[in-house]
Amino acid sequence: MEALVCKKIGDPTLQPPSSSEESPLTLSTSHPIPQLNSPTAVRVRVKATSLNYANYLQILGKYQEKPPLPFIPGSDYSGVVESVGPSVSKFRVGDPVCSFTALGSFAQFIVAEESDLFRVPDGCDLVAAGAMPVAYGTSHVALVHRAQLSSGQVLLVLGAAGGVGVSAVQIGKLCGAIVIAVARGAEKVQFLKSLGVDHVVDLTKGSVTESVKGFLKAKKLKGVDVLYDPVGGKLTKETMKLLSWGAKILVIGFASGEIPVIPANIALVKNWTIHGLYWGSYKIHKPAVLEDSLKELLSWLTRGLITVHISHTYSLPEANLAFSALKERKVIGKVMITFDDGKSARSKL
Repeated sequence: MEALVCKKIGDPTLQPPSSSEESPLTLSTSHPIPQLNSPTAVRVRVKATSLNYANYLQILGKYQEKPPLPFIPGSDYSGVVESVGPSVSKFRVGDPVCSFTALGSFAQFIVAEESDLFRVPDGCDLVAAGAMPVAYGTSHVALVHRAQLSSGQVLLVLGAAGGVGVSAVQIGKLCGAIVIAVARGAEKVQFLKSLGVDHVVDLTKGSVTESVKGFLKAKKLKGVDVLYDPVGGKLTKETMKLLSWGAKILVIGFASGEIPVIPANIALVKNWTIHGLYWGSYKIHKPAVLEDSLKELLSWLTRGLITVHISHTYSLPEANLAFSALKERKVIGKVMITFDDGKSARSKL
């Protein structure tokens, strides 16, 4: 089968896979097809797999979990059941499914336990389903389970045009929140407005604090109730000035490359609650939360309550271009790798 293998730590954006000995990624066209390893195992022919910032950090060697080399990167995916173990009862060959894994989805086939797979409902786009688990799962657990975001609260989303940002905006609106989105550039601003965001801040045109304070004053709002932060760095420090008493801070990630410092004395005085959100660890500690979350998200997706915006799709040999799209912040929504069935449209930078 075709698979993308990380054989050494390095920057995957610099050159195509297997282009030289310096490339951290190798494109294998004869990688062994994974075998069913238990009676309840299911082999999936992958249709689409999502690129997340965590995948990029793993290959760079900067992620919190460092898998031993070599490894096949990749986390969330969708596809069609190709083979089932003798004790599998939930799925049949041909069923459309989606799921997530710690590693391994950047390949034509992947094996998972049937308990880890989710059936994609009829009428639901399979590529969209493959883009959903990590990004939308992160935002759903963060906003619904952890922050318990409610109607009328003010939600401030940083990095709002990225994969997790777009998902947070949509889930925030679905919860009835007043959503303020922060992004960079006119194209991203227009896209966020199309999602019904209440106020958008364009970082190329001035101060976040001044723009948001003006909006809050005009709407007679006291401040931001929930900060959704996948960016970190200086932007976190600046937006903390906008938080109300009793606000909740959701620490999602550090796309800026800088880990912010949240002053404990101010958190004390203002009764802030700080939630660290490492979505993948729920698989170990509270798997039922993830299961319920993804089932609700698939229901929302099927009913059209949320939509997955995919800005670019690539093939495995174009993986460097896909990672470049993430690194250079040119993406609105999600970047996907698809396995071409002759039907998939391809959009490139």
